[in-house]
Amino acid sequence: MKNDTGSLSLFMAVARHRSLRRAADELGCTPSAVSHGLKVLEERLRVRLVNRTTRSVALTEAGARLYGRIEPAFRDIADALDDLNTYRDEPIGHLRLNAAHLATQMVLLPYATRFLELHPAMTLEIVADNALVDMVSEGFDAGIRFGETVAQDMIAVPIGPRQRSAVVATPDLFARHGLPSSPEDLRDLPCLQLRFTSGRLYDWEFERGGIAFNVSVQGPLVLSDQGHILQAALEGAGVAYLFEIQVERLVAEGRLIRVLEDWCPHYPGFHLYYPSRRQMPSTLRAFIDFVRGERAVP
Repeated sequence: MKNDTGSLSLFMAVARHRSLRRAADELGCTPSAVSHGLKVLEERLRVRLVNRTTRSVALTEAGARLYGRIEPAFRDIADALDDLNTYRDEPIGHLRLNAAHLATQMVLLPYATRFLELHPAMTLEIVADNALVDMVSEGFDAGIRFGETVAQDMIAVPIGPRQRSAVVATPDLFARHGLPSSPEDLRDLPCLQLRFTSGRLYDWEFERGGIAFNVSVQGPLVLSDQGHILQAALEGAGVAYLFEIQVERLVAEGRLIRVLEDWCPHYPGFHLYYPSRRQMPSTLRAFIDFVRGERAVP
């Protein structure tokens, strides 16, 4: 069979994403073009590589075996091309990051803007997703999450400052329900609950005098995004547990009142993390060096 790296690259994209649409997005073409190219490759190889329906895409046994055999070779090719950046004054390439919505808003976008000003030959793709994903199989170079959620087999680099929680609500809501004097008082207040993508409701975390504990709050409104929780708090829908960087301006303006400040703990903050088992792309190395340099500036 004639060696056709273009068709194999198309197959690799489908195998990584398990989706014709997402493979098409990566390749810059249409799903129908991906489907046709995959069909041509299968006809040339005389073996089915992918089982596809209107709802799902799955590798056949032959497809999984082919992917396992050629994936290291494609990775080596990508690394070899990336090595050419050592001969350039500026790195050139595409950096793909996965980050939680909050991390994207609070730390990543400000870093990204300044980074791209320094490296205009690079492109940066940020996929905001609160769910933890397999970065390697999904084609990401790195992710950004809170340090305590990063798997131990990853290399993690701090990005952005330490964070601290804040309990807030509108002046009108506290006027109607009263100010809490301790975290336990929150059980009697309408609180805005956060549900993780795993389905678990978040218990609010508090600490004072070296003693840490959680409070399981109740309330009529459950949301899955902290940006929406902030908006609901401003509408007077309930008491919110957020980060002080999100609310400090609103508190200063008097639109929100902050309570229980001496009970609110600090957190290590967000970390950029990446697999330790593969060669680091020069584009990622440039971004990490930039982040470290920014953090070193007083």
